[in-house]
Amino acid sequence: MDETTLKALLEHLPVYWWEADGQLRVIDSGGGAFIDSRTPQRFLEAMRQDFAASWHSPEVSHWQARFDGRVFDVSWPLDEVACGGRARGLAVEVSAGTAAARRFDAFADFAPAAAFIRDEDGRYLWTNHAYAHLYGTTPGNVIGKHVQDFDSLADAAQFLALDREILSHGRSVRHTLTYHRSDGTSAYAAGHRFPVLEGSQTCVAGIYVDITDYTRALDQRREAEESLHALRDHSGLPCALISAGGRIQQASAAAAELLQTRPSDLVGRRAHTVLAPAPELDLLHRRWNDLIARRRRRFETSAVLVDARGRQRRARLHLTTVGRSSTRAAEVWAVVTHQGLAHEAHPPLTASQIRILSLLATGSSNGEIATSLRLSRQTVDYHLSRLRDLLGAATRPALVARAYVLGILSPQTWPPRSATATHPLSSA
Repeated sequence: MDETTLKALLEHLPVYWWEADGQLRVIDSGGGAFIDSRTPQRFLEAMRQDFAASWHSPEVSHWQARFDGRVFDVSWPLDEVACGGRARGLAVEVSAGTAAARRFDAFADFAPAAAFIRDEDGRYLWTNHAYAHLYGTTPGNVIGKHVQDFDSLADAAQFLALDREILSHGRSVRHTLTYHRSDGTSAYAAGHRFPVLEGSQTCVAGIYVDITDYTRALDQRREAEESLHALRDHSGLPCALISAGGRIQQASAAAAELLQTRPSDLVGRRAHTVLAPAPELDLLHRRWNDLIARRRRRFETSAVLVDARGRQRRARLHLTTVGRSSTRAAEVWAVVTHQGLAHEAHPPLTASQIRILSLLATGSSNGEIATSLRLSRQTVDYHLSRLRDLLGAATRPALVARAYVLGILSPQTWPPRSATATHPLSSA
């Protein structure tokens, strides 16, 4: 077999051969151990550094070397060529799982996580594409250079200090670090840094994931939550965040004051326990189901609230869904506006009695009320007498006043109307 045929055969085997001059400069090389042009150069550089002193020692011509996690049987020199003092070398990979190792190297090279290997002086021995991309370049332009060539002096000092910590303790460290991109902006990365054996020396390897966007999103969310809490606590509006299951998760100080309790006593409580029985509760329940099912985004209605003393107060209730899910709302904000006066519970009234009170509040006489409602005068007289007994009011003016104080008539509308009637601006 001639030399040309032998070289062609070695191109398909996990070996690497080279021919160097007396100054250890490579004249020719080949073989199938390495799949790119940069790796053989790094391999020979490692050989030069580790075994240059033994170059001319006849007793040292064969050894085992570790490189990039691979093990090679190295023979150097194989023979002496008289012309120019040239020598040939051969490295045969002997580590188990060589094919798997090469597949892993290829995987690591193109993995999205940034990875590198540096020696104790901060010189890059290997990086993958993701790491080089952080600096806007390629692995070939990083390998062989130092940390200071890519990072500021302050950042480089930080990184080298971490390297020394790894080398001195001999164990991996998981941490988050801040670095500066090529455009000067700050960025954040999280990952592991750990010791590895590269050839005959212990080096530092690292693998990191850029979490800049994630960190900034967390900061923005935290700021939004702080702003929302400030608005909740200092706006003076009674409001509460209610889960889809109907439990109060957050409550403002104004809501606690409205219900004569503490915010901590409201959290975890079922929302329906602060509502008094009222005709509009059925509508509220249906609209609540619409909100949770995303058939509505917001809803406004009238409701009667019950405080810790058992007093009732009519108010406008505004409900708005929270979250972006298209199928089911996770939470609902409830905001209270247009509060009526707190009052004791009153006896239930008929629709006719409430209409009579509404007309009475406009100043209508008994006869005018009878005509408007198409009732007899005697029927109106009976209802007014009955209402004075039920509400504890001796005169007509006192009867109107009690109707407002007890929340029967709405103080926000004119002409007077029932507080349970749908608000003119409601979208219900």
